[in-house]
Amino acid sequence: MLRGFATISYFAEDLDAAKAWYTELLGIEPYFEVPGGYVEFRVGDYQHELGIVKGSWAPHDMTAPPGGVIMNWHVDDLDGSIERLLALGAREYEPKTQRGEGFVTASFIDPFGNVLGIMYNQHYLDMLASIGGRA
Repeated sequence: MLRGFATISYFAEDLDAAKAWYTELLGIEPYFEVPGGYVEFRVGDYQHELGIVKGSWAPHDMTAPPGGVIMNWHVDDLDGSIERLLALGAREYEPKTQRGEGFVTASFIDPFGNVLGIMYNQHYLDMLASIGGRA
């Protein structure tokens, strides 16, 4: 039934600021835009989709604190990624936490109120290597 991660959507009242922030964080421009409402980036080894949606389009209360699902993005350098997120103004949500051998997470709240999880994930690297990807 669940075949893999397709698109994650984050919400931001100030879409232009969110576009600029994620462009800086990711080092790439969005590949798709709906003027005034949506921008989308292709990220990572499988070109996963990260969509930033205008806050007024959100199906939930944007003033409520973050909660719900935390999507963890694999990163090769967890400590370097933590430093970069903090330098760009993200706030720590959950500190760096060892989850098991080869599995370490941390999560942050971006400047727009979204939870952004990062993870060093050995399983991700093993699966990538099994299909001939760069580890």
